[in-house]
Amino acid sequence: MRLLFALGFSLFASSVAAMPGEPILASNFEQNEQQFNILSGCTLQKDVVKSGIQALSCGRGSSSLISRQPLAELGLLELWVKPENAYTSYRINILTSASIRIDSVWQQVGLIETQAGSTDFIAHRISIDDPGRKYIRLDIESSNGAVVIDDVVVDRILLDTALQKNEQKIISGILDQLKQNRNYEVQAESFRTLGKNYAAQLESQRQYLEYANAIYSSITFVLASSERNKMSNPMAYASFRTILADTKRVASPLQQARLNSMVKPFGDLVTATLNVVSAGTYSAFAEPFKSFLAATFDKSNYENADLSRKDRKFAEENGLKIYENAERFLSELERELVQVSTLDQDLQQMAKMVELFRKDLDKHLRNYLQHAGLARTQENYGRVMSKEESIRANIMDEVASNVTNKAQSYLASENNTELVQYLLKTREQLEALQEFKERFNQITASSITFYEKFERSVAPEQNPFTDAKDKAAWEQHAKKARTYIQQSKEAFSKAYM
Repeated sequence: MRLLFALGFSLFASSVAAMPGEPILASNFEQNEQQFNILSGCTLQKDVVKSGIQALSCGRGSSSLISRQPLAELGLLELWVKPENAYTSYRINILTSASIRIDSVWQQVGLIETQAGSTDFIAHRISIDDPGRKYIRLDIESSNGAVVIDDVVVDRILLDTALQKNEQKIISGILDQLKQNRNYEVQAESFRTLGKNYAAQLESQRQYLEYANAIYSSITFVLASSERNKMSNPMAYASFRTILADTKRVASPLQQARLNSMVKPFGDLVTATLNVVSAGTYSAFAEPFKSFLAATFDKSNYENADLSRKDRKFAEENGLKIYENAERFLSELERELVQVSTLDQDLQQMAKMVELFRKDLDKHLRNYLQHAGLARTQENYGRVMSKEESIRANIMDEVASNVTNKAQSYLASENNTELVQYLLKTREQLEALQEFKERFNQITASSITFYEKFERSVAPEQNPFTDAKDKAAWEQHAKKARTYIQQSKEAFSKAYM
């Protein structure tokens, strides 16, 4: 299994600098900072929280809350939601309005939908991107159980997003001017602004690709011996090593060879090498191993074996106890392996999500350049992605000039049909960026949800073992894992949040 979100992010954080929005609302529903009016269906409670001492519990059915104050320049909304049980699904409709009145016009600006299955806190991140001053309203619909909401944050709209919004207004303005046959100079100036703003979006795409490349590299740049993996390997624990030693004591040479073969997938005790353990490896081992123990400590086996009297007596007096210890230990280990396997599945899903995002955005960037009159070559792509600011500035100037000149040529020749088609295609290219923004929000939401689950899985109360030495070994690895994940989480937040 591959679980190093740890040091990988810190390696890349220094090379990728994000520009997070400034929070304009942050609420974890503590009594001294209530920033929402609860309209219906929700109550404050202290039993289940993401942070602090209180969170909002919204019952089955419909619930609603509205910000107490209007918020200027709404950007990215982040909130954490915990379903009551594995059968609970929910839907959160996000709306804004210039008035707090319920009967005023509320515009939908986002929608969160989650199917049943998880009982963990799940992060959701969605871009509202409204430059006005608006109230925000959350309408929650929950089925088959309640949901807990905590840590709601709204960031200020980012500069590149504001520019993109402005460019869409420019295109709409030009189209209106064409309908009204406004003067040439006004439209020509709009084309120059259009070209500059279109080129500016190249930088946003470059940053998203760098972010995605860094995250993907962090996921795949894995330490096979990471502490979290060691915690699910039976050979890391004294109980299992003692069981092996006791079994070999009464086993025949052939049985010892068979035992060595069974435990080989877990590593090598001699060299203290621990391999990555998967759920498949464990399931293929556990039941055959217990059958092997039962057969080895069966009276018919050790009485006929070439053993000393002392070893026969050992087998007779301790065989049942050793088997029971093995059964207990394997049961405890299985609980640990379930935790690790769940994390591994989440990580693999994230890797697929990031890789698809990279491929799709790579294709869009090439189309974006082609629309601006540049060939879809690796050379032009490399200029956009260059580490040299001067190289990036040069290609942005070319893109701006090409877009402006193309539109002006249609205007000069009075070819309004071609001009309208070109402007609509330009707007289509810009609107496609919003999809990638939302997809990146999903990636970062999945990432911080993963961190939350990882941290919870190595909390002291999650220690599954009863034997003192096993508990101490688990805690030793857990301490290192907590340090790694904290370093990675901090680096991730600094780079991408």
